Amino acid sequence: MHNPPNESPKTSRAENQRPSKAKGWIIAGACVVAAGGAYFGSAAWISSQLPANAAVAGVSIGSMSPDQAREVLADQVTAKASEPIKVQVDGQDYTLDPAKAGLSFDVDATLEGLTQYEVNPVKLYERLTGSYAIDPAVNVDHDKLDAALKSLAKKTDAKVAEGTIKFTEGQAKLTEPVAGVELDQPQAAETLEEQWDFSGATIELPAHRVDPKFSAEQLKDFYDGEVTKLLSAPVTLQSGDKKVEVSPASIAAAASVDLSKDAPSLSLDDEKLAKAATKNSDFSSTAKNAKVVLKGGKPSIVESKEGIALETKGLGQKVLEAAATDSRTATVELVAKDAEFTTADAKKLGIKEEIVHFSTPYPTSDTVRTKNLKAGSKRLNGLVIKPGETFSLLKALGPITTANGYYGSGVVVDGFSSEAVGGGLSQISTQMYNAGFLAGYDDITHKPHSRWFERYPAGREATLWEGQVDMQWKNNTPYGVLIEAWVSSDRVHTRLWSTKYWKVSQDSSGKHHQTKPETKYNPADQCVPERGGKPGFTIDITRYREAIDGSKKLPAETKTWTYQPWHKVVCGTKP
Repeated sequence: MHNPPNESPKTSRAENQRPSKAKGWIIAGACVVAAGGAYFGSAAWISSQLPANAAVAGVSIGSMSPDQAREVLADQVTAKASEPIKVQVDGQDYTLDPAKAGLSFDVDATLEGLTQYEVNPVKLYERLTGSYAIDPAVNVDHDKLDAALKSLAKKTDAKVAEGTIKFTEGQAKLTEPVAGVELDQPQAAETLEEQWDFSGATIELPAHRVDPKFSAEQLKDFYDGEVTKLLSAPVTLQSGDKKVEVSPASIAAAASVDLSKDAPSLSLDDEKLAKAATKNSDFSSTAKNAKVVLKGGKPSIVESKEGIALETKGLGQKVLEAAATDSRTATVELVAKDAEFTTADAKKLGIKEEIVHFSTPYPTSDTVRTKNLKAGSKRLNGLVIKPGETFSLLKALGPITTANGYYGSGVVVDGFSSEAVGGGLSQISTQMYNAGFLAGYDDITHKPHSRWFERYPAGREATLWEGQVDMQWKNNTPYGVLIEAWVSSDRVHTRLWSTKYWKVSQDSSGKHHQTKPETKYNPADQCVPERGGKPGFTIDITRYREAIDGSKKLPAETKTWTYQPWHKVVCGTKP
């Protein structure tokens, strides 16, 4: 059977058209694939390079490969990372050595992730056109960083300085407080890790401020108010018809400020005010202290007497209250009081027997020197040294001036004979040193002469020079000691009265390591020529002390001294 003739041509055209349509789709698909391949290939290439405008710490690495960037960063940024780090603590500038602080630039960590594959067109566009400021990665050795910050804290930290109000030379002085500073080391470590970018910018490190108890304003208000008014004028003390003014200087000498409580407060020392008010005034005490004196060649007690004296208790508070009023007058009381040093006190000293008598000869032909010996002995005679007290010869004799009764006489200065006011008083020093030595008292300080004088025991003598060399010993017994000193026709004497407490003995090494004298030239204007001739030597003196009752024994003590030879002295310079 045959198809109708009119249908055959249509069927044939349709069949011919189908292959043409399929080919178009294939071509289109191929184009898409090609375009996609090109896009993804480009994306892969772009991703393999660093962003076009990338920079680390101001160093450009745009469009470089990782290897190229690594080389540039290792060269340039590492150098920046080795420079001192500028830091600031509480407004003060400091520096840290990054190497010592355990901080370094990590090149690999900085570049990590910058070349990851990216297909997002927006991201790709940014990589090609945008700016990339890459934060540098930092290696941290926390042990070193902690140590560096601890060292920095020694420079930055300051303890709070509380303000003060001090009274000196009759005036009050205000010192303002200063806040304390304490570096917050843990937080400072975090700040450095986060902010160190090698730019050289100063990094402010956190610190705690410690405020003083009272601010400068609080202290200034107190000073301008209460302190200034207290010292603005004298305060009058009145009892009946008797009056005395206490000067601002005396008030200041007795004043103190208490800053331990919630508010500053003033106080005045009762005893110091009383001393100022009773000195040669209507309020001077009529009580008489007991005295230990020599009478008939033996110690005797002059008994104390009761009298009328200013009531000391509460005096400071009365003066404070009076200073706050317009009249500036305080009503005080005069009461019956015993002496400060009573007859009973004097008896307790136990000054009843001779415990030491020591004497040395002196050159009677030197009449000026003899005057100094007599003046010095007079000042010592009758002094009482209480138990536990230290005797100072310079304090007892001074000031050593012509106005105080002393004369210019011979002395030895730097090994040469010379002259000075008080010449000869070193013999008094030797006297008192030996008295203390033989009594068993503790040697506090003494210095032997540079060369030995035969009138003194070798190794047991002492010189004296005002302002430089003193002779001191401490009364280490439970008894007081009374000094008796005088100059006879041929000897200088010292006697101590007390109750004998120590049994004292000594050993001497004798003279050893002797040295020969030489000829010395002295260019001084006041040169004194000397014939010389006596050798120098070294000597050791050992003292032993044991209580009379055997209850106590002190360690043996040895004193060693080397004397210079008596050189021949020629005045002038060596030819």
